[in-house]
Amino acid sequence: MIKPPWYPQTPSSTSCVAASGNARGRSVWLNATRLKLSLLSLALLGSALLSVSAPATAAQSYSAPLHQTLESVLETPRPPIERWTDHQWRSTMATRLSRYVDDPDRRLRLLDRIQQEARLAGLSPGIVMAVIQVESAFQPNAVSSAGARGLMQVMPFWVEALGRPDDNLFDPLLNLRYGCTILAHYLAVEDGDLTRALARYNGSRGKTWYPERVMRAWRQHWWLSP
Repeated sequence: MIKPPWYPQTPSSTSCVAASGNARGRSVWLNATRLKLSLLSLALLGSALLSVSAPATAAQSYSAPLHQTLESVLETPRPPIERWTDHQWRSTMATRLSRYVDDPDRRLRLLDRIQQEARLAGLSPGIVMAVIQVESAFQPNAVSSAGARGLMQVMPFWVEALGRPDDNLFDPLLNLRYGCTILAHYLAVEDGDLTRALARYNGSRGKTWYPERVMRAWRQHWWLSP
């Protein structure tokens, strides 16, 4: 398999232990407080998130204000070859996603949003797909035992940390914006090491079981050869 440049090397057990050092035993809330101090870097990575308005009603699957925040991405001219590649990716992924999402229109709409949000955050859309598969199996109303919500299982403390208590994490597009922005933030914190960034995203820093699970899902279901 040809590995993309950002494909992570699994850290050794020694480095994992060192990485987890002071973090062991700390609560998620303490970690969230520390991350709040680095809000500037998070805002720079996902400034559009901070301008997002909460959906008008819970029944709206994709809120208009969120769509407006994508204008800078949608209006950026892209070479024809990239547009063709995006179309091919969506067509291929639509078939694979059918095992999770029955409705064809919803599949294409979701894939389009995932592609846009991934590009906005500088992430691989395949990795975002793998995270969603592992986190929620593409169920927008999923809730974990720890209280994480939505497609990318975003913890509620994030809306408080970002000063947006009215945000609805069950809104699919809003959840994608949060999840992609948070993962991009962790990727920056870890200097591009996707293994460590994924571990942070899951709250299991210093361990590799979650990154390995995501990468396995990516390789088996969402990876396309160049």
